[in-house]
Amino acid sequence: MEKLIKVKQRSKKRLGRGYGSGKGGHTSSRGTKGQKARRTIHPMFEGLKRKKSLLGRLPLQRGKLKLKSALKPEIISLTTLEGLGFTKVGWAELTKAGYGRNIKILASGKLTKKIEILGEIKMSAAANKKIVEAGGKIF
Repeated sequence: MEKLIKVKQRSKKRLGRGYGSGKGGHTSSRGTKGQKARRTIHPMFEGLKRKKSLLGRLPLQRGKLKLKSALKPEIISLTTLEGLGFTKVGWAELTKAGYGRNIKILASGKLTKKIEILGEIKMSAAANKKIVEAGGKIF
């Protein structure tokens, strides 16, 4: 049977805790003076600038929807709308299909079925024209 070798885990040296920490005293490996020697610097700190900081250069937006990507609608083509299998399409049918509230129907693809659009759903003029030409209605 072999003997196990004794392994001692040394604790991590803590900076800035005096001579007993094992790292040294006074400056404790932080160099001499200056901002970096005293404390950590906030990641958004950019120095004393004459120009505006990053936060100051960003456009000011008010309200709940602050991200521009949240304002862009989800796009549904006519072929995917026909593929859903609904004859009447409203908010309830689109939420069952997994779409959100901000939707826009575009005229890409062909439409062969009659589809009725219920409610105020955004759509392009070309999509509106194709739905009416296929025999559908928009309410």
